[in-house]
Amino acid sequence: MRVHGGRLEALLRRVGRLPGESLARALERAIEVGQLAHLEQLETRILRDGTLATVYLGFARPGTELTGDWRVVGTRTPPEERELVGAAQARLRAKLSYTNLGFALAPEVFTISELRELYVAALGHDVSATNLQRVLLRRGALERVDGHRAPGRTGGRPAALFRFASQRLEVTDEFAALRPPR
Repeated sequence: MRVHGGRLEALLRRVGRLPGESLARALERAIEVGQLAHLEQLETRILRDGTLATVYLGFARPGTELTGDWRVVGTRTPPEERELVGAAQARLRAKLSYTNLGFALAPEVFTISELRELYVAALGHDVSATNLQRVLLRRGALERVDGHRAPGRTGGRPAALFRFASQRLEVTDEFAALRPPR
């Protein structure tokens, strides 16, 4: 998965293996060369046609070009793919609540507004930038970096820059839950 153009996308039907290479090795290589920020096995199931499918949840680093069948989450897809992508999205939403997994979606350095856009796309509902900043700073997931982003066309103050304190998955609040507004 990735956030691209303000929307959550899922890459379907791409293994990227070299001849004679196992799926496990292909996935390890994608992490080693920096294409994937995080990867975990989501589930294994028998599909309607009787084939066995193992689904992995991975996050393409921003700016990484991975070719394949990228689809905006929530668009029309066959029922089995919709179920699998839905399970991946549910796992992403849950993990964003209690871990620092946002590092896998965000560029190395970002403003809180840019991070908020990523969370909105991943969660599928609006998020307050102020609350997001407060929660992630309190949990120690974010740290301020030197510099500012220049104001946009509409002006305003230069935006402070942040980064995730860790580029590895960590539980930051085991009892947290981000819930959509009512």
